[in-house]
Amino acid sequence: MAFEGLPPLIADQLHYLLNHSPDSIKIENVWSGNKINPKILDRFTLVIPYCLETIKWDVIYNSEYPVDPPDFVFGPDDEDFMPCSAIAPDDDQISLLKKALSEWDNEDSTRLLVIVQGLRDQYVAYQRRRVGQIDDDRVKFEISTVLTRKGIEMQMASGVDKPDEVKFAVPLVMDMNINKMVAGCPWKHQQKIYLQVVYPILRKYESAPSTPRLRLVSSSDLKALFSVEDVKLPPWMDGMCLAEYLPHLEETLERQIEEAVSAIDLRRSFIEALTLFLGRPLEADPTFCRKATFLTASGQFTFMVHFFFSAQFPKQQPTLMLQSCQHLNQSSVPVKSNLLTEYPWSPRWEVGRMAERLCDFLTDEAANFKKYCNEALLQH
Repeated sequence: MAFEGLPPLIADQLHYLLNHSPDSIKIENVWSGNKINPKILDRFTLVIPYCLETIKWDVIYNSEYPVDPPDFVFGPDDEDFMPCSAIAPDDDQISLLKKALSEWDNEDSTRLLVIVQGLRDQYVAYQRRRVGQIDDDRVKFEISTVLTRKGIEMQMASGVDKPDEVKFAVPLVMDMNINKMVAGCPWKHQQKIYLQVVYPILRKYESAPSTPRLRLVSSSDLKALFSVEDVKLPPWMDGMCLAEYLPHLEETLERQIEEAVSAIDLRRSFIEALTLFLGRPLEADPTFCRKATFLTASGQFTFMVHFFFSAQFPKQQPTLMLQSCQHLNQSSVPVKSNLLTEYPWSPRWEVGRMAERLCDFLTDEAANFKKYCNEALLQH
């Protein structure tokens, strides 16, 4: 990623931050504070993941005094966040943060990351203190039961047109290193799954707490292996707390993740079985085996077959799309079929039989697709 307009030392620090942070931090709104040469960019906004949402902090360098550490401007809802204040109780973290600032070295590319991580740790503690001050017995009880779990984040959420609520982001299956379970894993960041728990704040006139809203959230890259949207959450029973709910949910997730990893080998075996009928694929996803393309022919008619696999394979059969190598539409784009999912299939078949029956279908479908291509040519 190029940082044109930023002084080299600032660019080095920013580059290191974006490439080595354990969080997927992004940058936006780069601008200049240099009154002498406004072409020199020395300020930017960091978009930092927190509690399954994002917070934005402005980082203010002064290119006229390049040896000084940057200032930070926090969001308008965090006016009480004073990370280096003696009011904050976490003295060890404050000391580390102050040490990082006092030992600032503008030629050390790692320094910005150290400070941002220190500030984020302080922000986690700040939000936890805010939530702990809420006059709601259930929220206080929930906090007391899950504080031993690592990585939990929480925050207050309020608005003019909606009631106050508390949001928890609870990391799940932390004993599983999903990245290491996938051979040839391309992921830069550790893949994570969270349970988002939203508690409406109990009002004085309400006698019983309402059921919290629950939602599974994962890092976006994980969808190549496993979709949390396919997981059916266990019911939340009356009187239940998070400490009771989480073990059963994690047991379910662990089993489904292991099944998803095993499904990679099933998809690979199926693609290999197809080669007996269609030859070697033109291209295929080598890591997750979620797609493959073969070149085949029916008489003089040559076409490609694109296979798209869901994470639910073999329970859900592949989706097919045919693409002619000899017909172009009026936009000079190869003619393609609609997506095909209706053909003989059973998840109980051996992969060899799956491949054989599907290729029998393709033999018959080739004539229909050729006719479709010829008709498409006649329309322009």
